[in-house]
Amino acid sequence: MRIIRRLALAVAGTLAALGVVVPAQDAVAAPNFQVPFSCGTTVTAATFSGHSPAYAVDFQKSNINGMAVLASASGTVSRVANEGSTSYGRWIEINHGGGYTTRYAHLSVQSVSVGQSVSLGQKIGNAGATGNVTGPHLHYEQRLNGTVQKAVLDGRAVPYYAHTDFTSNNNCGGNPYTPTEVCGSGYSVIDSYALTGGRVYLLYNSGSKRNCVTTIKSTNVGTASAVSAHVQAQGGSKVTDSGNFAYYAGPVTVAAASTCVQWGGSVGSSSYTSPYEHCG
Repeated sequence: MRIIRRLALAVAGTLAALGVVVPAQDAVAAPNFQVPFSCGTTVTAATFSGHSPAYAVDFQKSNINGMAVLASASGTVSRVANEGSTSYGRWIEINHGGGYTTRYAHLSVQSVSVGQSVSLGQKIGNAGATGNVTGPHLHYEQRLNGTVQKAVLDGRAVPYYAHTDFTSNNNCGGNPYTPTEVCGSGYSVIDSYALTGGRVYLLYNSGSKRNCVTTIKSTNVGTASAVSAHVQAQGGSKVTDSGNFAYYAGPVTVAAASTCVQWGGSVGSSSYTSPYEHCG
């Protein structure tokens, strides 16, 4: 991987020297992380100035011992470890892609294994008091490229440093993803079309001059089913994402600073393809 990265950097440098403009890659938006407990459960998100790491959250509740712990976003299990009576005790890490991971520590039970794919709201273990703790709670972290971030839950920033109640919307039946979260920072919705079982969105980033399309499901949410998204700049190649997805298809993007685009998508047998439009 290091060799490939060096080659990529060398190619980029050569193109730059020749005056060739290489489009910047779109930033990856953070997942819409949810409270890691069942729908409707109210827990206290406790943050402490002396906490290690500083931006970790301790979820507290009088009867939290043994409560089911849910994945706060879909991803792949990257760590299942047991530190015994020290540190995290029994803990799990989930890789959500784009450099984002979450950690869940002091568990009494671990219900997943490394390499396992998990969906939003899937049970991954039970809260407990393993490791170096004084009582049952769930230690929780949101990380980007290994660095702990200030936590955001269901679009709401966790206050630092305080004890704040959060009520879980995890796995409550609706789609937790928005088109701007799927496409990333800088994109805004400029058009959409309702499908049976979802909606396809066209977005534009005025900074990168790129269009993005995603199809977001409103039926069978959380269960893999057929969904697609596509976009094509006039005169260019069609870019498509199609398969069985739990929440959405895409994002698919094209450069279209002053070019018409054709866009669309499908959920099951319901589909839409626009004419060439939004011409810069």
